[in-house]
Amino acid sequence: MAIEVTRTYVGTIQNHRQVCNGLDSLGDSASKIWNIARWTADRVWDETGEIPNEGVLKSYMKNRECWKDLNAQSSQKVIEELSDAFQSWFDLRQNDSEANPPGYRKHGDTRPKSTVTFKADGFKHDPEHNRIRLSKGSTLKEHFSDFILCEYQTRPDFDLSEVNRVQNVRAVWNGDEWELHFVCKVELETNDSAGDGVAGIDLGITNIATVAFPDEYVLYPGNSPKQDKHYFTRAEYDTEGEDGPSEQSRWARRKLADRETHFYHTLTDTIITECVERGVGALAVSWPEDVRESDWGKTGNKKLHSWAFDRIYQYLEYKGETRGVEVLKENEWETSKTCSRCGDDAKSNRVERGLYVCSSCELVANADCNGAENMRQKITPSPHGEDRSNGCVAQPSTYLFDRESGMFRTREQAVS
Repeated sequence: MAIEVTRTYVGTIQNHRQVCNGLDSLGDSASKIWNIARWTADRVWDETGEIPNEGVLKSYMKNRECWKDLNAQSSQKVIEELSDAFQSWFDLRQNDSEANPPGYRKHGDTRPKSTVTFKADGFKHDPEHNRIRLSKGSTLKEHFSDFILCEYQTRPDFDLSEVNRVQNVRAVWNGDEWELHFVCKVELETNDSAGDGVAGIDLGITNIATVAFPDEYVLYPGNSPKQDKHYFTRAEYDTEGEDGPSEQSRWARRKLADRETHFYHTLTDTIITECVERGVGALAVSWPEDVRESDWGKTGNKKLHSWAFDRIYQYLEYKGETRGVEVLKENEWETSKTCSRCGDDAKSNRVERGLYVCSSCELVANADCNGAENMRQKITPSPHGEDRSNGCVAQPSTYLFDRESGMFRTREQAVS
């Protein structure tokens, strides 16, 4: 069976030096539109106590000169993003009265380079030659037919000429350079369900993922990305130039991002493959609701900021849908302190970070395995009381990331 899904593919701009000034102008204009609209919303709010809606802001901004710096649909998209930001703020205020409204896009006396979105009439795509023409607004054009022509390269295993259609294109400043994000409709062939089995995943920081399969528990430690982050972050700081990032510093930043992307793709590929081979058709993934809004102290907040739980979920979801594995997002509330065998939820059961000992049924377990089993039991028909021996939960298998092969292997294979 075929399904149509939305995918975003990143393209590296090959002629960046020729087009960067033009893209800088568009990104600056998008920030200017945002700031003026934000200032207008502020004044209306002071006078009426209400934030003007999207339609009102668009009508007002159409008369501003900066509106014509971009294609009309691109300018409208900036206002839509601002309205979405205000809506998110309204939602946050229900639980946090001190939540801050969306701010201005400004760094000191300068504006940052905002993302510019080009909808259907804002770009012309030539996938055969890997080129795309991006429109300018009338006030930035030097002549009637002026535009920005970008030559791009996507990853080797993907060809944009094979997608059903490109919905829109975003020019994104990644901190070092501009890149293109193609939002596409893609038709994928899907498999029947991989099986009737159920598995659960506990996502963490030390162990990036702990999976409770029907017949085994598997740990996937995060030692490799942690080591990469330490090495490349240090390389970045050691080569930082007085006038901003040096070429070596930018290289270190890009290299770290590439390694992280490869690690998370390999991790999620491995987990979905294991599910298919073990007949698992449903996978429950722990989802830490509002975890980023909590205060975990300086060190804890720093770790949480780099925790890629949302990225892992997204990768698992789209990889699973084509291979017959349904990936479900489940709230992880209290799964770390609840016994997966009897359901006792005494806080004292969590003896230390890696050890769980139930005071009621005397289960001794690896704490992450206990959490993963609780995730599995959220969607399995028979929750507590299954045969989970102490040896099974306390001594899981460990799969380490092997840099030489770029794959996950059992601890014995990785060490040998």
